[in-house]
Amino acid sequence: MRVLIAGCGYVGSALARRLVAAGDEVFGLRRTPDDLPDGVHPIAADLSERATLRPLPEELDAVVYSAGADRFDEASYKATYIDGVRHLLAALEAQRSLPQRVLFTSSTAVYGQQDGEWIDEGSPAVPRGFSGRCLLEGERLVWAAGQPGLVVRLGGIYGPGRTRLIENVRGGTATLREGPYYTNRIHRDDCAGVLEHLLGLASPQPLYLGVDCEPADEALVLQWLAERLGVPPPTRARTSDSALLRPSGSKRAANDRLLATGYRFLYPTFREGYSVLLGAG
Repeated sequence: MRVLIAGCGYVGSALARRLVAAGDEVFGLRRTPDDLPDGVHPIAADLSERATLRPLPEELDAVVYSAGADRFDEASYKATYIDGVRHLLAALEAQRSLPQRVLFTSSTAVYGQQDGEWIDEGSPAVPRGFSGRCLLEGERLVWAAGQPGLVVRLGGIYGPGRTRLIENVRGGTATLREGPYYTNRIHRDDCAGVLEHLLGLASPQPLYLGVDCEPADEALVLQWLAERLGVPPPTRARTSDSALLRPSGSKRAANDRLLATGYRFLYPTFREGYSVLLGAG
């Protein structure tokens, strides 16, 4: 299989390593592709600059769009998840290199539910912030492009190098929101595993939720980490602090559709994933 990973960063590089190990030919596109995994063909390009996207590999079997915004602001999200998707699809079409499948990594931020509701692929996606709105527009572009489009809405990604929550608990800066405040997450290695798994399915659904098997109250996660670290548990946040938090909302995402495809999680809950990270520290 010939695969182009557009935005070959934290998740994309983990996927690339898996695909190369499986014998696939992988092309990694990023602005500075110097540190791509071994065996990945580098492509230096900027998805927000249409002119840099030529030429692209031909006879691709799949494209994975896994770019991440540089900053948490509307301009960066629009450049990454709307303009970048539009530019890449146009470049592929211009050189008649349309792949058999385009997979777009989105986010559960497209859901505006915030009262602990259960959500799945059939739940209404009405985002409350610019991040969700930009991601939702990127999804629509992929589905409307003419080739089979596949979207994976990922929960919060953690893993090696992304241990902010652990450090906040260890340093005593983590605080508890008014709760319960349900969070959805997925380990980086399961992100890569899910994407590889879905690329190999003969007839996937157009949409999957990429989250682990236990939506967890944030307080439970923080208190669990404090116990393992041997530090005092976090205290309740002040109202002024809570108002500064991003409006992602409290919701519980179900991964039943993903599990029905046969995927089995390496880290089915935060406990397994964070235990490995704590052990590595």
